[in-house]
Amino acid sequence: MGTSGERLGGGGGLLGHPGRAQVPVRWKGCVCLHTQLDKSEDGRLIYTGNMARAVFGVKCFSYSTSVISLTLLPYVLVQNNSVFGSLPLQVLFYGIIGSFTLITPALSHFLTKGYIIWLYHEDTTDNYKPITYSIVFSETSMVFHQNDVKIPDSTHLFTTFYAKTKSLLVNPVLFPNPEDYNHLTCYDKPFTFDIEASEKKEPEDKQ
Repeated sequence: MGTSGERLGGGGGLLGHPGRAQVPVRWKGCVCLHTQLDKSEDGRLIYTGNMARAVFGVKCFSYSTSVISLTLLPYVLVQNNSVFGSLPLQVLFYGIIGSFTLITPALSHFLTKGYIIWLYHEDTTDNYKPITYSIVFSETSMVFHQNDVKIPDSTHLFTTFYAKTKSLLVNPVLFPNPEDYNHLTCYDKPFTFDIEASEKKEPEDKQ
């Protein structure tokens, strides 16, 4: 784990080594404390996402603007009573504002919840531990085995693979050792082709 700090510094250039520290993230007036925990006991660090700081900043900005909007909503309500005299227009206007305020942070979390900040691999058990951001800005993790990994049949914009039905996103080119990515996605296993299953499927397709 001696080179973990170097990979973290080189991958994102902003997060640094994952030690027990709080890093202030500033985003247009919003200051959020990003706690980085010591995860050396989780195995070997095999991947560092280079968009982790950007993802955290987007979530922080989205949440802060929603809080500001909700804070100013009563003031806007009073000021616009004279403009929107009709009750249906007022309901429509504030419904749109309220929906936008709530949907924006929910959408940002939905799109980024599977983005892996760090990925650790325990060689002895072949278990993986991805670190992602939760809805409340804290780091969350799960543990899965290589056998739990499923590759989607088609390309998904925000999904590289599934682990125990959870969609996760990585950038394959950011793995310092390409063999780690191949092992994660089971590409290092020999390809087998079931001839009998193929022959059985042929008559069914013709029918």
